[in-house]
Amino acid sequence: MSEFDSVAREWDNKPDRLERSMAIAEKILEAIVPAPSLTALEFGAGTGILSLLLKDYFSEITMMDSSQEMVKVMEEKVANGQQYHLKPLFFDLEKAPYTRQKVDVIFTQMVMHHVHELDLVLSRFREMLNPDGQLAIVDLYAEDGSFHGESFKGHLGFKPEDLSGRLKSNGFKAIQYGPCYVMQKETAEGLVKDFPLFLLVAKGS
Repeated sequence: MSEFDSVAREWDNKPDRLERSMAIAEKILEAIVPAPSLTALEFGAGTGILSLLLKDYFSEITMMDSSQEMVKVMEEKVANGQQYHLKPLFFDLEKAPYTRQKVDVIFTQMVMHHVHELDLVLSRFREMLNPDGQLAIVDLYAEDGSFHGESFKGHLGFKPEDLSGRLKSNGFKAIQYGPCYVMQKETAEGLVKDFPLFLLVAKGS
C-alpha cells in the first residue's frame, strides 16, 4: 500500500496545491514548447492536477502513479470531465520498466525526492522517451530536512547541478535549470518557511 493511498480523497482540499500547479504548468509550457501532436506522461501524477492543467497542450497524457487510490481519483476526474485523452495508470516505475508506447515529454512535480532508486528511474525515463524527447522535473532545492520532518526517508531536495550530473550519466543532454516557485509550509516546529523549487529540463538521446 502506498503512503499516499490514505490521503488521496483529501488531496485536492488544499487550494495551495492547485495554485502551485498552475504556476508550475506555466513554467513547463515556457520551457518545453509543446505541440498538439505530442504525447506526454506525468510521473507521480497524484490526483492529476498538473495533467489536467496541461490537457489542452498534448494529444494524450498518461498519468502514472504508484498509489492505487490516487489513480482512482484520477479515473473519476477523467470520466466526469470526459477527458478521455488523459490516461490514468497504476504503475510503480521503481519496480518494473515501462514497456508501453514511448512519449515525447515526461513531466513531474514534487515527486523525485520520494524516489529511492533515483538512477534507475532516470534511466527508465530516457528509455521511455522518443528521440529528442524532453524531461521536465520540478522539485525542492536542497533543504535542511524540515520540509517533511525527521521521519522522512527520501531525498532532502536536490542541488540541481548534482541532479544534472546524474541525468548526464543516464544519457540526457541539453540540461537547463532555474528557480520555478516558492512554497510556504509550516514545519514540525510550527514555523512557516519558504521552500524554493527548481525546474530542470533535459533532452533524451
